Amino acid sequence: MKYLIVVDMQNDFITGSLGTEEAQKIVARVEDKIRNYEGSVIFTKDTHSGDYLNTQEGRKLPVEHCLKGKEGWQLEKRLEALAEKEGCKVYQKPTFGCVELGEDLRRENRENPVEEIELCGLCTDICVISNALLLKAFLPEVPVCVDAACCAGVTPESHRNALEAMKMCQIFIKNDLP
Repeated sequence: MKYLIVVDMQNDFITGSLGTEEAQKIVARVEDKIRNYEGSVIFTKDTHSGDYLNTQEGRKLPVEHCLKGKEGWQLEKRLEALAEKEGCKVYQKPTFGCVELGEDLRRENRENPVEEIELCGLCTDICVISNALLLKAFLPEVPVCVDAACCAGVTPESHRNALEAMKMCQIFIKNDLP
């Protein structure tokens, strides 16, 4: 089985409190990737509560975002519709990496070998890299790849830096842009 992990394609990271032009530009590509993917598609959602600013992450990134139940927490509307239509599993994660996803895929790999894990989404330099490295740690013999054209970072430079860091950790980068 092949898995596509769509990381945090939520309104707050696209057009909301932490949105960027680069994030807006990848939405259509991510939508196309999901529609044409031959395998299982899984979504993650950054999920915070009202006490976010009192957490370690909130003190270091003091911008409320992805508060559970709010508009910014929702997946982008076209992607939300696809997730619902396809019955995709959605993981809510309280921080950058999703340990539950790693545990579930490791368990799945014991029963039915995982052929490949591909990631796309936001932000390349925070949650995409965190989940790619986490999945590589949980499943070191499973190829893990990231579609660079379907990711965006906090800045274009930090996006490129994250891709380079992942390459060094034996994560294959597809559609690497110059």
